[in-house]
Amino acid sequence: MKKLLILLILLIFNLTASAEVLQAGVSLEEIPKTLFGGWRVSAKLDSTNSYSTFKPQSLDFWNLIRENDRLILDNPYSGAHSEISVKTVEGNLIVFSKKTPYDNNKVLTDTVNLRIEGDKFSGVNFLKLESFSLIDNHLMKTETAQYIIKGEKIAGESILEN
Repeated sequence: MKKLLILLILLIFNLTASAEVLQAGVSLEEIPKTLFGGWRVSAKLDSTNSYSTFKPQSLDFWNLIRENDRLILDNPYSGAHSEISVKTVEGNLIVFSKKTPYDNNKVLTDTVNLRIEGDKFSGVNFLKLESFSLIDNHLMKTETAQYIIKGEKIAGESILEN
């Protein structure tokens, strides 16, 4: 019973501590305004160590919005609503990531490198899915994938207002 209580506390802590915030050194003002808005995003699997876990291709909608001092990625197709951490902004190159709890014992880390060119972007999405033991929370398995992504702006601030 004591182990179950500790496991529940760890899971609750993991769920509340998993969202990353915008890190010091990269302010929201540094992010090009063209990034905010709605994007049609296609992804094609480039490499993986787990073909049974990751889809060969996908089509999504990303809505990138600013909520006060936070950057939020909203995906109405999947129901995802995540705070993202911007790692790098260098001109039109942007690197951001997020960590999301998944299936009670897994953590999905998404790291996206993209280059914005007008109303389009291209880049790479690196995924890491870590599976942890429900008994003692040790790492049991790590599955990775790399997707080539392309985005087309479909809603939001004008690219001319950058």
